[in-house]
Amino acid sequence: MPPTAVMLAAASEEQGPGSTLRVVLLVALVGAALLAWFLLRGYRNDDDND
Repeated sequence: MPPTAVMLAAASEEQGPGSTLRVVLLVALVGAALLAWFLLRGYRNDDDND
């Protein structure tokens, strides 16, 4: 393996799952907020839709 890949593998082993779980949680929360915004846009009641 190239030395860069070995260094990245060693660094990822030292970090543990904490940072990965934080990224996954953050992406899930942002995605849920965007999905809620997108879905709730359709329920907005504008007066000019007659």
